[in-house]
Parts: sequence; C-alpha cells; structure tokens
Amino acid sequence: MTIQLYNTATRTIEPFRPVVDGRVGIYVCGATVQGAPHIGHMRSAVVFDQLRRWLGYRGYDVTLVRNVTDIDDKILSKSVEEGRSWWAHAYHYEQVFTAAYDRMGVLRPSYEPRATGHITEMVELISRLLEAGLAYEALDCSGDVYFAASAWPEYGALTNQRLEDMSDAADAPLRGKKDPRDFALWKAHKPEDPESASWPTPWGRGRPGWHIECSAMSTKYLGAEFDIHGGGLDLRFPHHENELAQSRAAGDPFARVWMHSGLLNVGGDKMSKSLGNSIFAHALFDRFPAITVRYFLSTAHYRSVLEFSDGLVAQQQAALERFTNFLDRARRLLGEDAPPVPEAAAGYRDRVVDVPDEFAAAMDEDLSIPRALAVAFDRVGEGNRQLETAGTAPDADTRAGLARIVAEIELMLDILGVNPTSPVWASASAQDDAATRALDSLVSELAAERLAAKAEKDYARADAIRDRLTAAGIAIEDTPGGFRWALAD
Repeated sequence: MTIQLYNTATRTIEPFRPVVDGRVGIYVCGATVQGAPHIGHMRSAVVFDQLRRWLGYRGYDVTLVRNVTDIDDKILSKSVEEGRSWWAHAYHYEQVFTAAYDRMGVLRPSYEPRATGHITEMVELISRLLEAGLAYEALDCSGDVYFAASAWPEYGALTNQRLEDMSDAADAPLRGKKDPRDFALWKAHKPEDPESASWPTPWGRGRPGWHIECSAMSTKYLGAEFDIHGGGLDLRFPHHENELAQSRAAGDPFARVWMHSGLLNVGGDKMSKSLGNSIFAHALFDRFPAITVRYFLSTAHYRSVLEFSDGLVAQQQAALERFTNFLDRARRLLGEDAPPVPEAAAGYRDRVVDVPDEFAAAMDEDLSIPRALAVAFDRVGEGNRQLETAGTAPDADTRAGLARIVAEIELMLDILGVNPTSPVWASASAQDDAATRALDSLVSELAAERLAAKAEKDYARADAIRDRLTAAGIAIEDTPGGFRWALAD
C-alpha cells in the first residue's frame, strides 16, 4: 500500500512519505471569519475531511489543524457595518462556520487555533526574519514590517513564477516598501482602528499580516517540518507562496506536500463575492439536505473545477437515494444481523470488513473519489441482486453475504462522509424540514421591511427591525444584492 498525492510544489503525483512513520500532520487554512460561509468554503473542508478519513482508515494517526483568522482589515470594516465589536463579529461568524461544518458532517479538527491567540509566536518568527536580513521595518517609519521578496531566491517556487512577473502586493501602501512585491508581516496600528485590535511589539503597536499567521500556527502545532499543507486553489498565490517563503527563509523546512482543492464555478464563472454569485451554505441547506450537498461536492475529482447549479445538485439526490434505498431494505431484512455502523472518529479500527481493493486503489491514487464511488455503486448492484433472490427468509449464507455487502458499502460511504446510516445525518436531517423554510419566509419579510426603511432613510426603524432579529437569534448582513441571514449559535 502506497498512497500517492499530487504535490502542488512539484506539480507531480508522488508517493506519500510522512515525516514520522505512522503519523500525519495536516494544516488546512480555515476561515477568515468576516461573514457567512459559502459553498466554496465547504468544498475545501470536505476534501480535507475525506483525506483525513482515508489516512485514518490506512492506519495513520492523523493530527489535523484548521486555523481561524479572527483579525484582518475586512473583519474590522464589516464589524463597523454590522454595529458590533470586531472580536464579537469574528466570534459570531466563527460559530456560523462551525455550524456549517457540522451540518456537512466534517469532523472537528484536532486543534483549531485563532490568530489572535498566537501573536507571541508571530512576533518571534518576524524577529528571526529581521535577524536574517530577509525582513525590514518600513522605510516611512510607520511601524509596518515587510518580507523582502527579492532577497529570497526561492520566492515564487510554489507557483512556478519569476519575481519580475508577479503583481505588486496590495496589502500595504507602497511608500514604506523597498519593492512593490514585498508583503506585510506586521501592520502598524491605524488611528481609526480600535485600540483592542493591536498588540505591543518591538516595532510598535499593530496586528499581524495575513500570511505570517499560518506559518506561526502550523509550526507551533505540527513542528518545523510537517506532512501536508492544504487549502483552496485560490490560496495558492499569494497566501501559500508567502507562507512558504517566510517559513523557509526563517529556517523551517515547513510542509512536505502542498494540496489544493479546485475552484467552484457558477454559470461558468468562478464563484466570488466581487461577482455577486456566491452561494451561501445556509441558503443551500434550505434547498437541499446537507448530505446531498456533500455528495454533490464529492462527484468531481478534488483538483478539478466543479460547476454548480441547483439542477446539478438535484441530480445527485437520485444517485444518493440508490444507496439509501438499498441500505434501508437490506438492514430491515437483516434485522439484528445487520453490521455495526462504521465510526470515522475511531479511524475505523473496529471495522468488520475492509473496503474492496478497487476502492482502495482509487483512493490511494490521489483521492480519485469518482472512481471510488463507481466501486460503491457496483456493490449496490450486487446487493440489490441478492435482495431480489433472497426472499423474505434468506438462509444463513445469504444473510452473511448480504451483511458483508452492507458493511462494505457503509464503510466506503463513511470514508467519503456520505453514509446515510451515520448518526450525523440522522441529526442533520432534523434541521432540513419545513420549519426552516417557514423561518426563511418570516426573516425575508422583516429584512425586506428593513431595506425599505433604509431606502427611505428611516434608520431608527431599520435598526429596530435588526434588533428584533438579533434578539431572536438571527444575524442579518447587508450585501450588494440585498441581504443574507444566518442563525446565531
């Protein structure tokens, strides 16, 4: 058994060799908690959840770290727009993200560090870069600190770019930089920002740049060299390129393998807030069961572009029902002879069967999940044929054979996170009911009244409506296209 993974850094599929035999450390870039999650966030979370489950099945002790970026420019500005403290804003949307991950059946990470809890480690890392001559304090004495991109010969290695071909870093004013492509390690406190959104350092009060956070947190929890760094393809540049540069420049070997999940398109265009075509997770859960959404996200190879539409998601409901219908029929017939439901959290160590060889081969080859699903469908076909011939009182051998097929199918589906008999989906289905749609109707009516009040410049009425929704545990956020809402957990 050799797992093969595509390494973005080398642009090849390579045999996976962990730093420590039998153990795997994975760092996944998590949410910047400025607003509600969209389905692109969910795709990345599902991909690395499936990787984690498969590595657990293969016998590895997996540590998965997924960070929370709880301080940045957008969090500060959006918290003002929504009328609350930046830290309360960040915590609220962190909970909204957690609720969405849970609805999608994503296992909780081993550790989920927040950026604001690791300022000391970031300051230490920046100090190492300054001592090495690969970072500098801003030329305008503003208190910013920058990474000197041109001083690091390997800059651009992850994305196979030359420095002269790169765009300017847009994270800070040019006046303090030696080179427009230098990026911020530390950002000086601005007078208009809350004092609480800054920390004391040798360079003055301020807050971290985006990229330094992940370098500091990943090595704190996984060591100077770890196995896999993951995230969405849109993070490859500049975020992951800058992480790699600053970490290697500071002397850390850093990640051995870089993995990136593909983008999600809507109507042929990349989903983005700037285009106004984001599909928010809570809105999608109102239209489809969460297990159907997760199944849809599993139908394309994780590195490929996935086209989204309601019709494409709906098509997968019928495919998922093939599994659900077979398992329901088989379990009713087997009764007490039905196998136990597999447990992902235990790494499937107590499993009663192994997955078919064809499924294992597909998963070992860079998580070829569409191929793996085809194997599961073949087993459903075999199981249905056995059901047709078994009658109402099958003999012991037939019952044993059917129980094995059920166990294999449920194990395969559980590794993919779409096993309909798993307890997680039984609890999730309780949320996918008419009550949710009724709530959406009521909230939408109040939100429309609020927008009308704002249009009439009746801000007192608009604020009163918002306060009513907040008191009811509903967070509402204005968008260029109107509004969106989510339950405040």
